[in-house]
Amino acid sequence: MRYTRLRKETKAKGEERYRTLDEQLQKLQAQGVTPGQWKTERNKLQAEAEREMQELWERVSYVLETSNKEFAKWERYCREQGELLRALEDLAVQERTMYELDNRKDQIMTACKLALANLAMWTRDQCFPATFAHATWGRLAPFFQLPGVVTSSQQTVSVQLRPFNDRQYNRDLLLLCQRVNEKQLHLPDGRLLLQGVSLFEHYISRLGQARMVQCGRDGYCPSR
Repeated sequence: MRYTRLRKETKAKGEERYRTLDEQLQKLQAQGVTPGQWKTERNKLQAEAEREMQELWERVSYVLETSNKEFAKWERYCREQGELLRALEDLAVQERTMYELDNRKDQIMTACKLALANLAMWTRDQCFPATFAHATWGRLAPFFQLPGVVTSSQQTVSVQLRPFNDRQYNRDLLLLCQRVNEKQLHLPDGRLLLQGVSLFEHYISRLGQARMVQCGRDGYCPSR
């Protein structure tokens, strides 16, 4: 562990530094300097040694703090991964029971669930706004379940998502699309992934709903 190694090295340097300080003070005493001069020089040398060691111990403290943060982050990821797996298991319980003759397929399903959980966490950390830093699957699911249209060419694959009927959700969705496009993600075949919100289709849908309400459920609009 880096902290343990650095702490041992710093401790050894400190012992060596103070041994050197003692030797310097003994040489001064052997030179026959006056007590006042010896005391002044001692205070000066001690201050230099303490300043040097303080810088080294501050570095050790910084490494320890960084290590603790990384460990806490690892614990949080493990906890969140467990929560996502439990959420996926809850969804599986609600689904129709499937009977498999080959139990080895269960291992494949477990691997797929774990891959899906890791993918959801990676997408959340890399693409979602900062307000989703601690979001669970329950909050992320509506974004993954959005319908949309996929168009592809030789260079790109474009995903146009249908917006929500909620302003805050749409703001988050636009930020999500913006971050995806800024990262310039590529699919395994090398094509660039583009993501956007199909506002035109949303407008047409809303316009059609408004016209249906205005004209009546039978679709008949009396002439004016």
